[in-house]
Amino acid sequence: MDHTCPDPEPGREKLDEDDHDLLTFGEVSERLRVEIAAARTAVTELEAAGDTAGLEKARARLGALEAAVRRNTAQPINDANFEKFFGYPGTAKRNLPLQ
Repeated sequence: MDHTCPDPEPGREKLDEDDHDLLTFGEVSERLRVEIAAARTAVTELEAAGDTAGLEKARARLGALEAAVRRNTAQPINDANFEKFFGYPGTAKRNLPLQ
């Protein structure tokens, strides 16, 4: 019996291995830190140059990056926010000693 899944995109070449590299909160935090520093520099330079149109875009980008930091801050999972985080009702797993 064949248990393989059909290719969802027939024209796409199948990769031998899927990419399982996920960003951690630490990696996201570091990338955002670098981008925010660059955006702040851009805002300062555009202010000095008097570039009003560019300054508006740079400030919007800086604001979006700072909002991303707030969204991506690791929050502990507890019973109150479990469903919001996972998308289904349940209770948070407690840190129990291994048996």
